[in-house]
Amino acid sequence: MDALGDGIKEEKTTLKCKLDDESDEPPSRKQPKGEVDHNTNVANHYNRLQEAGLAARSQSRIFFMRNFNNWLKSVLIGETVEKLRDAGRRSLSVLDLGCGKGGDLLKWRKGGIGHLVCADIAGVSVEQCRGRYEQMRHRGRGDEGMFSAQFVTADCTKELLADKLERPGETFDICSCQFVYHYSFESEAKADMMLRNACERLKPGGYFIGTTPDAYELVKRLEASDSLSFGNDIFRVTFRARGDYPLFGCQYHFNLEQVVDVPEFLVYFPLFEHMASRYGMRLVTKQRFSEFYEEKIKLSHHRHLMMKMASLEEFPGEHGGERPASEAEDEYRHARQHCERAGNASVCVGTLSRSEWEAASIYLVFVFQKMS
Repeated sequence: MDALGDGIKEEKTTLKCKLDDESDEPPSRKQPKGEVDHNTNVANHYNRLQEAGLAARSQSRIFFMRNFNNWLKSVLIGETVEKLRDAGRRSLSVLDLGCGKGGDLLKWRKGGIGHLVCADIAGVSVEQCRGRYEQMRHRGRGDEGMFSAQFVTADCTKELLADKLERPGETFDICSCQFVYHYSFESEAKADMMLRNACERLKPGGYFIGTTPDAYELVKRLEASDSLSFGNDIFRVTFRARGDYPLFGCQYHFNLEQVVDVPEFLVYFPLFEHMASRYGMRLVTKQRFSEFYEEKIKLSHHRHLMMKMASLEEFPGEHGGERPASEAEDEYRHARQHCERAGNASVCVGTLSRSEWEAASIYLVFVFQKMS
């Protein structure tokens, strides 16, 4: 397992640019003029995205990266549920903000929650999420042991979810926002409405958890590039300009093989934290994916889950697929070097390819708690 951590070491970002300005001045409220509202394009992209079967997913260049991200979310969700259980809460109510096609439904079922509200801008995705939920109920024991659920199609950067809830006055123990919040940073109004939906109806002591790209890492890689783009053969990030990074509306285009091909926006985390504090939220954790992995993999039950979910690729193994030998060697050099340092070049370790790790390592995990 250590090959992942050993393979690509993260440097602390020291880039001096507008993203580093953490003065005591209030955040800028200026929004870019003439910007197109991208929400419809984002919804259309995810509505068109076909649901791939396991056989097709296993052939993907990002198969292990997606499993790794799923493991990370499983750990994050599982530990948050456990904290609330330890605090004496039993029948938990959860808001999945940006639920997509329902990829986290099984995680919530394993967490033994009582009720789930799934909300997303993409109506086709919401209906697929509903269908997956119904299949889970039928495959199991009907309603026994299965949480109740509501499914809402809404633009959570513009619409107040409280007005759409079937249970008037409903509050939540957890709001989960996975790989979604960055879409809202197109403007202050959208980012604030998304936060309001996430946090306003959280119970005191409840958690707002999620994953989002790390603005510092994105800008560092951009500044290190000789163009307005960086990435590899499975992902690419393209900015419009460098050197000027507005607090809202700082757009880049993100392409990830077979999964994402849409505009996104930098989330300046100190500003995100400042805005969350208006809703009584306190930052508990902010970790890069590499930091989160290195901390959690020390626990045996997390290591067991990682193996069960096939979250890392075995090396040596069938890595490289149809790639030329020279390319495969470059993609797994870090794993080979780890084996050599261990004194046994044939020892089997778990890893991600270099390209997958370069893509996964642009993200961070965040956890906020409602204080009042």
